[in-house]
Amino acid sequence: MNKRRHALNIRKGDTVVVLSGKDKGKKGKVLRVLPNEDKVVVQNVHMMKKHQRPTATVREGGIIEREEPIYASKVQVICPSCGNPTRIGHRAVEGGKIVRVCKKCNEIIDKL
Repeated sequence: MNKRRHALNIRKGDTVVVLSGKDKGKKGKVLRVLPNEDKVVVQNVHMMKKHQRPTATVREGGIIEREEPIYASKVQVICPSCGNPTRIGHRAVEGGKIVRVCKKCNEIIDKL
């Protein structure tokens, strides 16, 4: 299958809020970004149970709860400056570097 690769505005370590689904309103930190699938893994969101058999690498078997990926369009980044969920804009700063910007308060989201 030939999929296009999308540049996501969400990055690992961002704090996001879930906009829809069973976990609507939950906030969490982004653990992984999967750009080829347009999905993100958010801490303590979309928890699934997995039945794990004991193996050489995993000593304990049993039922393990872990986070599953959700679509990136279902989450929105929380601005560290104003603390509100916001859309992301882009701006060039001195040195030609492009940074992410909060659309509500116009502050830079990326750490320089």
